[in-house]
Amino acid sequence: MINLQIDDAEVKNMYMNKLDERMRELDLELVYWDRKELLRRTCMSWNFIQEQFFYDEEFKKLRFKVGSKWFFKARETQQFLLKWLEENGKVS
Repeated sequence: MINLQIDDAEVKNMYMNKLDERMRELDLELVYWDRKELLRRTCMSWNFIQEQFFYDEEFKKLRFKVGSKWFFKARETQQFLLKWLEENGKVS
């Protein structure tokens, strides 16, 4: 007779780690974000983005307009946003 015991917490932990790994892989597959994706990822409004960094010289290099639609280089925009937050955010 075989007795099998499963640690539910360990299975959940393994599942969450694999899910996190896959989500990171999917993030790396994105070449660009559209305006909607930028808003979703930053949790910022379009007006706030325009007021805070949209016209920043560094950010201008990362954005492109095709027709009436804006596109942003995914990796470079993410790096810009992390740097921007460190420079402009306040720790409280």
